[in-house]
Amino acid sequence: MGGNHHHHDSKGTKLVVSILLNVIITASQVIGGVISGSLALLSDALHNFSDVLSLLISYIAERLSKRSASTAKTFGYKRAEIIAAFINSSTLLIVAVILIVESIERFVSPQEIESNLVIWLSAIAIVGNGLSVLLLRKEAGSNMNMRSAYLHLLTDMAASVAVLIGGLLMKYYQLWWVDSALTMAIALYLIFMGYDLFKQSLKVLMLFTPAGIEIENIIKTVNEFPSVQAMHHVHVWQANEDETHLEAHLDLHEDIRISEFDTLLLKIEAYLKKEYGINHVNIQPEFNKNDAKDVIVQD
Repeated sequence: MGGNHHHHDSKGTKLVVSILLNVIITASQVIGGVISGSLALLSDALHNFSDVLSLLISYIAERLSKRSASTAKTFGYKRAEIIAAFINSSTLLIVAVILIVESIERFVSPQEIESNLVIWLSAIAIVGNGLSVLLLRKEAGSNMNMRSAYLHLLTDMAASVAVLIGGLLMKYYQLWWVDSALTMAIALYLIFMGYDLFKQSLKVLMLFTPAGIEIENIIKTVNEFPSVQAMHHVHVWQANEDETHLEAHLDLHEDIRISEFDTLLLKIEAYLKKEYGINHVNIQPEFNKNDAKDVIVQD
């Protein structure tokens, strides 16, 4: 338990450091954008501001997810991080659309800007976002909420790289269109990355069957266990990334004792955990009960 608590605290600390870095970057880019007249810098400041918001959402969700369950909230706040991932992936897609519109407008009417300030401030943003990306990289692999925050930072670092390249090309070659082309490329990458996370988090929120779990195979195997006549009324869903639940009704051939059913249940639970990682099983035993025997029942 102590290791898990330390892991949670570590996540929270890393998010706070990333928030502070991005507040500094955003403030400097707004000031620099106004002084230089650079739309690129101001748009990059907007992306960084969206990072601050997404990191705040991730931090609040991470704190909430540690709260204990109660009679009023029997699942606790286990969904908080999934909701945060859903909000953050949604905003990634919205920012991408704004970027596409922005890049088209800028391509149609390119503007001359103070490139030196753009170069320096985008370089600072790259360093700041780069540090944040490194901080969250480890957690991003195993947690949907942290992955959504990580993606915001990674794509913003890429946007800052684009602004830097654009600033250099504008300074030395006066190629004003490069900034628009790079912005468009980043926006498309944002959609590519954000959509997958949006889809994953939406599936969890909608209680869809998790990927890789084949209900037909589960039923076929469970029906071969001794005493089992038919498994039906099956629901499989994720509470969060760590918890997969299965509930079902189990028709039995005989009117067996509770102790015999417990032995059977332990075998079924071991099979579901080993084969599918299902770690919360709730099975209702039945004998000659007159109810719907469909595998999937719309409650």
